[in-house]
Amino acid sequence: MEFNHVLHTDVTDCYGSLYTHSIAWALHGLEIAKNNKGDASLLGNKIDTHIQAGRYGQTNGISQGSVLMDFVAEMVLGYIDEQITSELDEPTDFRILRYRDDYRIFANSDDRAEKILKVISEKLLSVGMRLGVSKTLLNRNVVEGAIKPDKLAGIDLQELGEANAKTMQKQLLRLHSFGQRFPNSGALRRLVSEFRDKTYEQNERPDDLEVQVAILADIGFVSPATFPVVAAILSDLIQLASPEEKERLWTKVRNKMARVPYNGYLEIWLQRVTETSGVDIRFTSDEPICQIVNGESANLWENGWISSNDLKKALSVSKIVMGSVSDTEEVVQPEEVELFKQNAWAY
Repeated sequence: MEFNHVLHTDVTDCYGSLYTHSIAWALHGLEIAKNNKGDASLLGNKIDTHIQAGRYGQTNGISQGSVLMDFVAEMVLGYIDEQITSELDEPTDFRILRYRDDYRIFANSDDRAEKILKVISEKLLSVGMRLGVSKTLLNRNVVEGAIKPDKLAGIDLQELGEANAKTMQKQLLRLHSFGQRFPNSGALRRLVSEFRDKTYEQNERPDDLEVQVAILADIGFVSPATFPVVAAILSDLIQLASPEEKERLWTKVRNKMARVPYNGYLEIWLQRVTETSGVDIRFTSDEPICQIVNGESANLWENGWISSNDLKKALSVSKIVMGSVSDTEEVVQPEEVELFKQNAWAY
């Protein structure tokens, strides 16, 4: 309530641009880290060395996708927070909120917000990071500006209810339109998860089954983050078809999703819904996990450098397969996608 301006910005390629030497600066302070640059016993230098070794000696960038790297990035960003606070002193006419690499600057004038943005940009640059100019937006209404556009649109879509889209096809088309505007958004994942509740109990084959399947497949194609739940909805619908129609529809879905680049994650879900007792389509894939499930020998982890046979045996990929995929239920059970639903609601 104290402010009437909010400025949004975030870091471009945060993990990929992080200067690894700044890890020691964050842990020990810039002066100590600089004076002990060659000290291999210093914790910050140890972490720096290991990360460089995992990236062919590069000093820019850390790996993505692990909680440990999230923690390392947060240490450096916390160090930057201290630098920004030192430069701006205690806030009296502004507030800065940061969540990971996303910043919100609250102030009472454009000029003040822009000056604070300049300080943030300079401090981030010292550790190799840059702000995304295209994603920097200023809003003079702090309530509207503090909420992401896709979240507001998702709330509007929920409020429309089924009265404005009485058929499943119309509801799917509404989701499809939302996905075109806000692909892979948390709001879309939540809306698709809620739609799944309607299809799980369905027990009659819809007349427009192929149309519904086509719309769903395109939602998953444009927004791969939704595919676990999209696959569950497809399993609800296609299980109502005849055996011949099941094979034809799943083949079409598979061919469409195969056009998504780097789609190993989608391949795992496609195998889950096609190599089941009710479908029984042989699923061939270059994805190692899919090959292991099919009983093939695949190199899931690069462990050729390990000399210990006992350790190699402990890493045997055969241990990750708990049963036959052909014994799996045709319809994806709610508990299988519950985690995706929970994460969507946490958005």
